[in-house]
Amino acid sequence: MSINTLPKWLIFSVASASFAALTAIFGKIGVSHINSNLATFIRTIVILIVSGLIITSRNEWQKISFESNSDMLFLVLSGITTGLSWLCYYRALQCGPASKVAPIDKLSVAITIALSILILKEQFSWSIILGGALIIAGSLVIAIF
Repeated sequence: MSINTLPKWLIFSVASASFAALTAIFGKIGVSHINSNLATFIRTIVILIVSGLIITSRNEWQKISFESNSDMLFLVLSGITTGLSWLCYYRALQCGPASKVAPIDKLSVAITIALSILILKEQFSWSIILGGALIIAGSLVIAIF
């Protein structure tokens, strides 16, 4: 199987996980001598610039129109929760080892599974439930031992 035959979501998911791993390492080093909230602010500015450059290079700027006001509301809520997550993550990295902080942070996967079933009414299977349970178990083993 070549990379061209893999689903795009899988390729981007693996890239996301790889960048998230580097985020933990670079973040841990970066917050060693700076306030974690200021570090998050700097990171956010960099993300804004990089996102703008990507949108510009791909000529993806467009007029924003939403089907409903709730679309904008949920993007705003997503932005708020992302910011809060980053603030907590950088503070955790400042206080603890990246090798323990990152796996606990990845409990978000199990929480997302539960919320996608409860709120989004997504279908679940025993493999999804088992995988979520293993993520929880692995995170707890790393955090406790």
